[in-house]
Amino acid sequence: MYRTHSCGELRLQHKGQQVTLAGWVQRIRNFGGMTFIDLRDRYGITQLTVNDESPAAVRETAAALGREFVLQVTGAVVERSNKNPKIATGDIEIATAAIAVLNPADTPPFTIEDDSDGGEELRARFRYLDLRRAPLQQAIRLRHRMAQEVRSYLDSQQFLEIETPFLIKSTPEGARDFVVPSRMNPGEFYALPQSPQTFKQLLMVAGYDRYFQIVRCFRDEDLRADRQPEFTQIDCEMAFVEREDILQTFEGLAKHLFKSVLGMEWTTAFPRMSYADAINYYGSDKPDIRFDMRISDLTDAVKGKNFAVFDSAPYIGGICVPACADYTRKQLDELTEWVKRPQIGAKGMVYIRRTTDGIKSSIDKFYTPDHLAAIADQCRASQGDLILLLSGDKKKTQEMLGALRIEMGNRLGLRPNNVFAPLWVYDFPLLEWDDETQRFYAMHHPFTSPKPEDLPKFYAADRHAIAQVNANAYDFVLNGVEIGGGSIRIHDSNVQRRMFEVLGFSEEEANYKFGFIINAFRYGAPPHGGIAFGFDRWCALFGGQETIRDYIAFPKNNTGRDVMLDAPSKIDEVQMKELYLKSAL
Repeated sequence: MYRTHSCGELRLQHKGQQVTLAGWVQRIRNFGGMTFIDLRDRYGITQLTVNDESPAAVRETAAALGREFVLQVTGAVVERSNKNPKIATGDIEIATAAIAVLNPADTPPFTIEDDSDGGEELRARFRYLDLRRAPLQQAIRLRHRMAQEVRSYLDSQQFLEIETPFLIKSTPEGARDFVVPSRMNPGEFYALPQSPQTFKQLLMVAGYDRYFQIVRCFRDEDLRADRQPEFTQIDCEMAFVEREDILQTFEGLAKHLFKSVLGMEWTTAFPRMSYADAINYYGSDKPDIRFDMRISDLTDAVKGKNFAVFDSAPYIGGICVPACADYTRKQLDELTEWVKRPQIGAKGMVYIRRTTDGIKSSIDKFYTPDHLAAIADQCRASQGDLILLLSGDKKKTQEMLGALRIEMGNRLGLRPNNVFAPLWVYDFPLLEWDDETQRFYAMHHPFTSPKPEDLPKFYAADRHAIAQVNANAYDFVLNGVEIGGGSIRIHDSNVQRRMFEVLGFSEEEANYKFGFIINAFRYGAPPHGGIAFGFDRWCALFGGQETIRDYIAFPKNNTGRDVMLDAPSKIDEVQMKELYLKSAL
């Protein structure tokens, strides 16, 4: 056998045993008569020693080793005289009796250490080397553990894991599809699934009342730190359920993962918040509730004092930043420039300081101390607090205040990655009107059910009434990140037809794109609903990171390229002809 033990399992109780290890050379430290070699595998690091008493062949081989050589080593476990408490095997070392070089290695293009000297692009090109680093190995282990615990919990709740197709029909509502040409059906294309949405609903019609799948999904959209063109969902659906059944079931999944993966016991119910409250108080539909700093609507309180900026604004809001009244003018000017960046879009910022010396503000000449005190009271500001105000269009200003709130939370250290604040957000708008195309779009997808009490508005002829319809939908938010989203689905074919009508589909178009599910509903579709969780995002949050790339073995870069494989790439003319394709370039 190549090894009797891994490089992470030997302890003092193994002292005196003859063992064989195999792994990669992490580093070599040569002190003349004594050489130390750190041997690494995915389980850990074990120190090897070679000295003047070692066999001549061992000394000769050790002298020729380089980083990342693959070795097989045999020797006795001995107690270290200079112990290393930073590693699990730090009490022992191997007195090397034999070394076999299983494979030599070129010097790697960057150091394979926790803190590497390689840039992101270089490490992406040599991803197989980057994956040897301990932080990435920990990330991949965490992902594996979470997947196993997801399966364990859902199996205990009578869910069946069922695979659905990857080559499906293109239904471009939402993100762009990745399309795949069909050689056997010239001029026709498959699409890669953005989610298994219609299939899981068909499984409910088929009588499989509890389905799940840890599934790859594909969306051709612009990328960011928590988004990849191919990603993994924990996809789930249940029949004969209402919203409460789903929230209880998957709150149970989250609590199970907190306990089994992070060792955190969660005994209380997760808080819940309406979409309207999330926007009004946090400026976001995925609020981070680890800290307060809620938005206050100050429109009525500040108007009518001859300050033209506020008097002409449809909405004025503010946040109270605790214990920051001592911010200098330089700091406040810097914050003002921050909110004026194109990504935020504010034209300026007003501040109010509440200090032991009284109330001071950048708009002192328009407001008396009593007026400013009333504003501070409305923001729940205590002595020593700073109030920051923005104005403009209501929706945009709330978004700007939400972004400013997160920025201040970051600056004040109020968002530690080892503290978790789960939240359910519900009652989202069902539809969104687009002025440019003069039509409604589904906020989630066209299979989301309206709330039962809003059905009269849903069938109204008035566009403004339809815009007020709420979806029977819900999101699972963790630390300001949307981890999961779902809804109670439409199971009545008449309601589904009305949805397609509201979305501007002709009957022929709806039948062409979705006839299979409309027809399925005619054969006894049960009430059903579900949820899908972003597995990559959930793993990253549990690992204390914002980017998901370290939790995916072979991710794409921010332009959607795999720089290791150099993909996407062109295909040759033979393949083009077989697929009946003609280049547009």
